[in-house]
Order: sequence, then C-alpha cells, then structure tokens
Amino acid sequence: MQRVVELPGTPPRSGEPPEAPLPALDGRRARWTEHRRARREDLVGAAVEAVRSTGPDFAVDDVARSAGVSKTVIYRYFSDKDELVDAVLERISGAILLPRLLGEITREHPDDRAALQAVITAFVSLIEDEPELYRFAYAHTGRSGRADLVAATEHQIADALAGLISLRLDEAGQPTSAARTWAYGVVGMVQLAAHWWSTARTVPALELIEQLTALAHGGLGTLLPPRRG
Repeated sequence: MQRVVELPGTPPRSGEPPEAPLPALDGRRARWTEHRRARREDLVGAAVEAVRSTGPDFAVDDVARSAGVSKTVIYRYFSDKDELVDAVLERISGAILLPRLLGEITREHPDDRAALQAVITAFVSLIEDEPELYRFAYAHTGRSGRADLVAATEHQIADALAGLISLRLDEAGQPTSAARTWAYGVVGMVQLAAHWWSTARTVPALELIEQLTALAHGGLGTLLPPRRG
C-alpha cells in the first residue's frame, strides 16, 4: 500500500478531525527582541551621559566611549545619528522634563500662587541641574522633517494646566473657552523668559522665579474664580 505523506497545513480528508496547530515559537525571538530593546535603552542612557559630559554637540564616538563599546555597536541599534538624537530627546522628555513639571502641576498646593511658583521653580531648577541636557533639547527644536519633542512636551504641560483651569472655571459656572489660551500663554511666557535667562543670567535664579511667579499670578490670579473650600 502506498504511503501518503501529508505536509503540515494540508486540509483534513473527509471525516478526519482537523489537524492540530503547529506549536508556537519557542520564545527565542521574543527573548531576542527584549534583549535588543534593553540594549538600545542602555545605549540611550550612555548617550544621555555623553551629552552631560560633552554638551549638545556630542559625537557618536562620545556615546561609544560612555557605553564602553565600539562605534560599530552603536550602529547595530541605530540607523544613524539622527535616530540616536531622537531617542535621547524622547528620554529627556519622558524621564526628565515631564515628570518634574507634570508632577508639580498635578500636586496639591496651598493656593494658586504657590502652585505657579512650584511649576516655575521646577522648570528653572531643571535648567540649573541639567544645563547640558537643556541645551541639547533646545538645540534640536524645530528640526526639519523630524519630530519636535520639546514642543510636544510643552504642549503636554500646557494641556495639563488648561485642564486644571477649565475645571476651576466649570466648577464656578463660568465659560471654559479661555482656559487653553491662558494656559498656553503662561507656559509660553515662562519658557521664553527662562530660555533667555539660561544664557543671560542677569538675575539670580530665585529672583527670576519670583518675577515670573508675580507675572503669571498677576494675570491668572485676577481671572480665575476662588478655589472651593
């Protein structure tokens, strides 16, 4: 009797149960994907340290030295320097800028002035604590054809502040249409003034914070209804 050899996936003959599915991959591909992701994250961390030590004009060689690998290894995980720059910007935005600023916006403060002062302090402190990362982030704003992650971060901060302002207006039974305008106005004012100060340094940091707080609260303080309770 001639033996019939059936290949996997051959439709079952009439009356026979369906063929069991092929066994799933043994997980090696998933482990390799995770290893590659983790290795890439390590290299981004090394790039951040290279920026801290060499400034915004770091070279791939600087990253390789920081990571303790050859430049060839860097290019196994990043197609070019632009991709590495984007990854560093994402790290700065997601791990440094946003946690500091959003944390202060969402935290409870005794009054509106204290809340504004806390957010402004966080931004100015960031410039003081991480001057090279700050310079790097703003050196790559508005790059043609690439994501402007600094602008995206500023939008998230402004949108979060707009949400709080809108809630305050809504609770008081007032129109909320101006909330976004006021929020973007405050964030833009603080960002531009602090960016100017980062190079001019005409006043001490504490004085800058007080001046910006007075200006921001002088506007919002007259526009927002009193807090409840």
